[in-house]
Amino acid sequence: MLFLAVRSVRKRPGRFLATLLSSFLGSVIIMTFGSLHDTAAAPGTDPVSAESMTVTASVVGGYGSLLVFFAIASTLTVAVRQRMGEIELLRRTGATPAQIGRMVVGESAVVALSGAVLAVGPAVLGGRLLLGMFKDSGQVAEHIDPVFGPAALGSGFGIAIVAAVGAAFLAVRRAARSVAGARRRAAGRRFRVLAGCAALAAGTAGVLTTFAVDSTEEMLMAFPAYGAVLLSVGFASLAPHLLGRVPSALPGGRGAAGYLGALHLRRRGAEAAGVLMPMIIFVGTATATLYIQGVESAQVVATGLEKTVEDKNLETLNLVVVGIIVAFSCLMLVNSLYAATSYRAGEFGRLRLAGATPGQVLGVVGQEAGIITLTGLVLGSVAGLAGIIPFTVVRTDQVLPGQGPGVWLAVMAVAVVATVGTGLLTARRALRVPAVGAVAGSV
Repeated sequence: MLFLAVRSVRKRPGRFLATLLSSFLGSVIIMTFGSLHDTAAAPGTDPVSAESMTVTASVVGGYGSLLVFFAIASTLTVAVRQRMGEIELLRRTGATPAQIGRMVVGESAVVALSGAVLAVGPAVLGGRLLLGMFKDSGQVAEHIDPVFGPAALGSGFGIAIVAAVGAAFLAVRRAARSVAGARRRAAGRRFRVLAGCAALAAGTAGVLTTFAVDSTEEMLMAFPAYGAVLLSVGFASLAPHLLGRVPSALPGGRGAAGYLGALHLRRRGAEAAGVLMPMIIFVGTATATLYIQGVESAQVVATGLEKTVEDKNLETLNLVVVGIIVAFSCLMLVNSLYAATSYRAGEFGRLRLAGATPGQVLGVVGQEAGIITLTGLVLGSVAGLAGIIPFTVVRTDQVLPGQGPGVWLAVMAVAVVATVGTGLLTARRALRVPAVGAVAGSV
């Protein structure tokens, strides 16, 4: 099976490009921050510098590991779903489910290993640049030299391979369940709804706890920030259920394109949810964290006090975590939408053979992207605002932060460009194939 996995990757590298990109970026981030562990453990590092680097590397390592897993899982799930015809053919020619699972897992491990190898060079450079930023901010002493060693390499390679293997295993099992029957799919939907409701309840409890914490408490920021993250995860878990209830006509979505776009989202809510989920998490988490950090920084300046090393560490952590979430959420958005839209080349061909023009097909894709974008922006904004308002009230006695809507508009712009732009560009590429050829290639 390992031979088949390597052969499959070599014959069709384009199929694994999204997974390779996810593994590469994930390994770069994990190794870059993992090098801080190596530097902190080097001889001659003072305790204050070591603590700053260790805390940052540990927090980012935890967030990064989860995001790497979800990013790879997102791309692999779409890839495995698109290969259901090939997998069924292998089943009919005698391959057992276990053999197919080992093949897919082997492919993922090979791709993840390749991505980690490619990431070593950029990670070494990134570690040096990151240490320079810590020195410039006064969090690390000037005499400390960067070290790139076993902690960086072990964490980068280990997390990338484990995430790829685990995500591939789950993707194969999920595909097997979808073939098994409606009963298991219904059970999976019920579990997703329950998990989403539990995350919403936990997030609500987190943001409400903010009101019970003193405004000078160091841990004040944690409650609304993590509450907003949990609310985002809850809304994201309910995304397939929400898209299944999309109305047949929305403002600005009338006509054939609006009808077909809404119909597709209702019938294929699970596939569209793969795009909606990272968008909600991105919008909610980025908005909440950036505004909460902005309010905190403004309050420190208003008091006339200089930021301590602990304040700088906390600010660095918040900004770095937001940066990682932005990078991986956008990666998941682009990968999922690119793969899902490319897979619909046969559907686009049938629409054109039925009389639709390329412009009308693009209109359908644009309506779908618009509905997904609007839903993600609304739910993500609600999650972010739920964390921002309690923190602002407790910290400043105001309801809304004084930073204005600029940050929110920037987050919205990134989400819109990533979703609508990727969907339309991928659809235009798929429409270059003649309609008959596209239909024949999908059979």
